[in-house]
Amino acid sequence: MNRASLIIAALLAATAGCSRSAKEEPKMTREPFGKTAEGAPVDLFTLSNSRGLRVAITNYGGIIVSLFTPDREGRPGDIVLGFDRLEDYLKGHPYFGAIIGRYGNRIAGGRFVLDGVEYKLARNNGENHLHGGLVGFDKKVWRPRDWSDAEGEHLELRYTSPDGEEGYPGNLQVTVTYTLNEQNQLRIDYFASTDKPTVVNLTNHSYFNLAGEGDILGHVLRINADHFTPVDAGLIPTGELRPVKGTPFDFTEPVAIGARIEQDDEQLRFGRGYDHNFVLRGGGGSLAEAAEVYEPKTGRVLRVFTTEPGMQFYTGNFLDGSLKGKYGRIYARRTGFCLETQHFPDSPNKPQFPSTVLRPGQTYRSTTIFEFSAR
Repeated sequence: MNRASLIIAALLAATAGCSRSAKEEPKMTREPFGKTAEGAPVDLFTLSNSRGLRVAITNYGGIIVSLFTPDREGRPGDIVLGFDRLEDYLKGHPYFGAIIGRYGNRIAGGRFVLDGVEYKLARNNGENHLHGGLVGFDKKVWRPRDWSDAEGEHLELRYTSPDGEEGYPGNLQVTVTYTLNEQNQLRIDYFASTDKPTVVNLTNHSYFNLAGEGDILGHVLRINADHFTPVDAGLIPTGELRPVKGTPFDFTEPVAIGARIEQDDEQLRFGRGYDHNFVLRGGGGSLAEAAEVYEPKTGRVLRVFTTEPGMQFYTGNFLDGSLKGKYGRIYARRTGFCLETQHFPDSPNKPQFPSTVLRPGQTYRSTTIFEFSAR
C-alpha cells in the first residue's frame, strides 16, 4: 500500500474508534501526496473535529479527496468520490472534488463579449467552454496555508491566474479557504480580485454519495428553487427561467432522486438525467439554505447553504464505469451527485442572468457551507 493509501486508511481507522471527547483539541495534519509531472510537490491536508468529521484536501486543484461522516449509528463512511493517489488525478477525471474556475459550468461557443471586446476561450466541451478550459483551476497547484483557531481548522489556498490564461482577461488573484468547525460544517469561502474587467464564477465539484457506495437514486432531495434554467441539446441555457411545478425538476418537497429521472422529458434527455442549474430562492447575496439531501439507509443528511443565486444539480450521468476509485470502487453511472453552487451557466452571454463581471477595485466573494448530520 502506498503512502497516500495509508493516509486514507488511517483516517478510516481513526474515525472508526470512539469519537474524541469534546475536550480534545482537533488536530490538522499535512502529508506529502506526490508530485506533478513537472515535479511540483503536492500535499494532503486533513482537517478534523471532535464529532467524527474528517476531510482530506490536496492543494492540487483544491480537491476534496475524502470526507468521513458518521451514520445514524455513529459509524464513519467516506461520502465523496475520488482517488487515494495523486497519479490517478493527474491521469484525468471528471472534476472529482475540485475547485472550478475561472468559470464554473459552460460558456456557449467558447466566447463572450465584455465592454465591446470579444474574448475567445478554449472549446473543451464540444463547441463550448467548460469549467475553466483545458487547464482550469482544478489542475493547478495552489499555495497553501493552514491554521487552527476558535472557529475551527482552516486551509487557505491561493492561486494567481495570469492575464490571458485560457483566454480570460486580467490577472486574477484567487483565495479559497476551507474551514471545518464543531458544528459539522465544511465552509468554503471564495475571494478574487482582478486588474482588468473579467468574468468569474467559482465553485466546488464534489461528487457525493451519502451511502458511501452504490447508486444515488434512493437519496431524498429537496431544493429551495421554484425555477430552473432549461438547456438546449448542448446543455447551454436557453435564457428562460422555467417553473419547476408540474415537471420532473420539482424538488420543492423531498423526493427520491430516482423517482422521475427516467421520465420522458426533453430536458432529462438532453442531460441524460439531471444536469441543470436551479434558480435558488432569494436570488443570492445573503447566506441561505439551497438544498437538503437525506440517505435513508445510513440516515446521513447533507444540507447546503450558499450566497450564490444558482446551483447545478448533476447526477453523475457521464460516469461510465471506466474509473476505479478509492477502496477499489467502480464509479458507474449515477454513483455520485453534485450540488455546485454558482452563478448561472453562460451568464457572460445572457445579460438577463445575474452578472459574473468582476472589475478592478471590486472583490469577488462567495460562500458555500456543507453541513452534515444523521437521523
